[in-house]
Amino acid sequence: MISVPIAIAGYLTYRLVIFDYWCNRSVNTTLQKYDIKKTQFQIIKEYYENKREHMSEKEISQLAKRYRQKEPEQFLAMYDSIRDKSKTE
Repeated sequence: MISVPIAIAGYLTYRLVIFDYWCNRSVNTTLQKYDIKKTQFQIIKEYYENKREHMSEKEISQLAKRYRQKEPEQFLAMYDSIRDKSKTE
């Protein structure tokens, strides 16, 4: 009976801490691989500013977590959009 709470605690630790750490590390490694000097937060902030959408820091942080866990390729797509926009201006 004691093993059930331990298993639940282990799963929650994995899901809430370790999984996000791995996802964050993976995205940061990808950004470094392509020599992108911006952080995840900066990429999201600039992308939505270019779209003329104002977002709070909390919203940006929540989006960063969602993107890195579920859609990590979005960071490269957003960065490309930012870069293309700056080239046309």
